[in-house]
Amino acid sequence: MKRLVILISGNGSNLQAILDACVNGELNASVVAVISDKADAFGLTRARRANVDAVLKAKDKKQDRRAYDAELAECVASYEPDFVVLAGWMRILSSAFLDRFPNRVINLHPALPDTFPGTHAIERAYEAFRRGEISHTGVMVHLVPDEGVDSGPVLTQQVVAIQADDTRETLEARIHQVEHRLVVNTLKQICEE
Repeated sequence: MKRLVILISGNGSNLQAILDACVNGELNASVVAVISDKADAFGLTRARRANVDAVLKAKDKKQDRRAYDAELAECVASYEPDFVVLAGWMRILSSAFLDRFPNRVINLHPALPDTFPGTHAIERAYEAFRRGEISHTGVMVHLVPDEGVDSGPVLTQQVVAIQADDTRETLEARIHQVEHRLVVNTLKQICEE
């Protein structure tokens, strides 16, 4: 059974999908820790409810980014994960973190490869649709080999059509549903290899 450490910064709905898949046996893995950089992240509550270690690892404003990432890597490594999953983690990780877990850091991003990297991807896709520039967006799960933003080797992706009557909220809800399925299915494949 594979050991997963999940990094989050917010609500943790993708974390919940992973926790549920572990409990119901769909995923041959266990979440051994959930780590957040935000004290108010609801994902920490989700972790506690699932009897999973919930760890707050906030970055001090004066702290150097690489020093923080090295400390974060120590914390994650203490759980001996097979994979580190970024499920709504909103910080770019430096090599001080990534070099500790080569080919083992997996990110979920609500856009297709080479489109809308970084934050507010759904919002930016919706605005591009409204300007007539795109007819669809999507979700991808990819490896994080370096400090590139949402640019690592793609493991899986799925197109999400944008409908004429979509609001940003309805599009976001549909993308989240796809994210939940795609991250679980991708982890399933990886954990069975």
